[in-house]
Amino acid sequence: MYETSFHHIDISGKTFLVTGGAGFIGSNLVEYLLKYRAKKVIVMDNLATGFEENLKPYLSLPNFEFFKGDICEINDCHKACAGVDHVFHDAALGSVPRSIKNPIATHNVNATGFINVLIAARDAKVKRVVYASSSSVYGDSKVMPKVEDKIGKQLSPYAVSKMTNELYGEIFAKTYQMEIVGLRYFNIFGPRQNPQGEYAAAIPLFINALLKGESPMINGDGEQTRDFTFVENAVQANIKAMFADLKNAQGDVFNIAVGERVSLNQLIDILRKLIGTEVKQTHRADRPGDVRDSLADISKAKTILGYDPKVKIEDGLSNTLEWFKKQYSY
Repeated sequence: MYETSFHHIDISGKTFLVTGGAGFIGSNLVEYLLKYRAKKVIVMDNLATGFEENLKPYLSLPNFEFFKGDICEINDCHKACAGVDHVFHDAALGSVPRSIKNPIATHNVNATGFINVLIAARDAKVKRVVYASSSSVYGDSKVMPKVEDKIGKQLSPYAVSKMTNELYGEIFAKTYQMEIVGLRYFNIFGPRQNPQGEYAAAIPLFINALLKGESPMINGDGEQTRDFTFVENAVQANIKAMFADLKNAQGDVFNIAVGERVSLNQLIDILRKLIGTEVKQTHRADRPGDVRDSLADISKAKTILGYDPKVKIEDGLSNTLEWFKKQYSY
C-alpha cells in the first residue's frame, strides 16, 4: 500500500508517537510514517489487543522505537510523549459486545486513558493530537447520512466512551489551547485486522469463514448497512488531519468514511464473488447495542482536511483478501 503520498509535507524532521501502534489501524499508520521517512516514530502499546508481529519489519530501523506501555498509566504516557512533535492516538479497547460485558475496562482504557494521553501531550507541548473516535457516537439517530453535528443517544458503553473522548477533546483544546482533532471512523477494514477471538470485526470474520469454506455468521437479517472504509483511507485522513492548515483545531471532529453503504448481505455477495465460492451465510439474533444503519456525510472532511478516499469497497476487499491468503494457511 501507499504507493503515492497523500500529503506532500516533509515529515523527515518530525517525531511522531502512535499509541496503539501495534494494532490494526495504528500499524498501518506506522507503515506510512516510516515509508515517508519520519525523523522518528515511537509506538506505545501494551499488546492487549495489538501484536508485536505487526511491527516486526520496523524493529531494527534506527528511526523506530517500540515502548511497551499502557495509556492507563500516566507515567507511561509522559515517557512516551517526551520530545514528540505529533501524537496519533489510536489505542483503545474496541467492540460493542466487549463494552457491554465489561464496561469498566472499556471506560478505563478509552476514557481515562484518553485523558492521560492528552495531559502528557499538553505537558510535552505536542503540536497537535489526532485521535480516533467512532461512528458509534451517532447512536439511535435516524438522520441519514450522518452529519457531525447531529447525533442521537449512544447505544453501548463503547459508544459512550468514544463520545466522552470527543467531549474531553473539545474541552482540553479550549482550556489548554491545544490543537486536537477527532476522526469518527466508520467501519475501517483491511490488512492486519485480526480475525481471531470473541470480539473480531465482521469483515475479517466473514473472510476467514469463507476462505475456510465455512458459513459466515450474520447477526440479524443482514439488511443492516455500513459505510465500510478501507484502512488506507483512514491513514490518509490521519495524515491530512495532522497537517491541515486549520483555522480552528480546537476539538473539531470529522467523519472518516467513503460516503457509500452496503448491507451485510451485499458484503457477503461481494466476498463470495471475489473468492469464488457458493457458501451461504447463516443468520442469528440481532446483537444488543448495534446501530441499524450507517452512512457518512464526508463533505466536512473533504472541504476542511482535503480528505479524498481513493479506495472503494471492492478494491479494498480484494487487497484485504490477498493479505489474508498470505498471512494464514487455508
